[in-house]
This record gives sequence, C-alpha cells and structure tokens, in this order.
Amino acid sequence: MPFSLAPLFWFVVVIALIPLALWLLKRTPVGGAAAQGALRSVAVLALSPQQRIVTVEVGHGDARRWLVLGVTPQQITPLHEMAPQGDAALPAAPAAASPFAQVLARLRRGASDAR
Repeated sequence: MPFSLAPLFWFVVVIALIPLALWLLKRTPVGGAAAQGALRSVAVLALSPQQRIVTVEVGHGDARRWLVLGVTPQQITPLHEMAPQGDAALPAAPAAASPFAQVLARLRRGASDAR
C-alpha cells in the first residue's frame, strides 16, 4: 500500500492560510479597514439587558456629528443628532468591567480579606 503525503501537505497549507486570510481581511475595505476612524463610540447607557442608549460619533472634521441611538436586539432607532461636544465635556467614565470580572474581583477581595 503506497503512502502519500499529499493530503497532509494540503491540510497544513489550508491551516496556514486561515491566519493569512484573516490578516488580509482585517486590512481590506471588505473587512472594515476603510471605515477606520469614521465611527467612534462615545458613550453607552444600558437600560436593560437588551436595551441600550448609545452615542456614536460619525464623520470627520467639520462634518462630524454625534448620533444618539436606541439599540434593541430587533432594531436601532435614531433618537437625536447633535454637534460634537468637547472631550472636556465628557465625564470621566470608569472602565466598564464585565459582570464576570466584577464577581471575580469581589471574590478575590473576599479571599484576601480572609487571610
């Protein structure tokens, strides 16, 4: 029975092409590289687990606008449009931690207090 390395070779080639394809996709307009800097999240307010109010900045230079959007799993609704506020007008928001990170931090504090 002859043994061929061709299937193994093509398997390795396909596995090696996956990271290359992802890298190329990240840097092409299809993957969103063209929109770099055209959209920026300014603030997010969670109203419930599935409802949020999101403020995003769109555009460049004098054409910049802030859009206040209501976001649900079914739709995104524009609520308000306004001129961008200065960065100094934004309150310093603490880094939003995930609920898991908050629970883990609380458990670590409890374990260190018990020592």
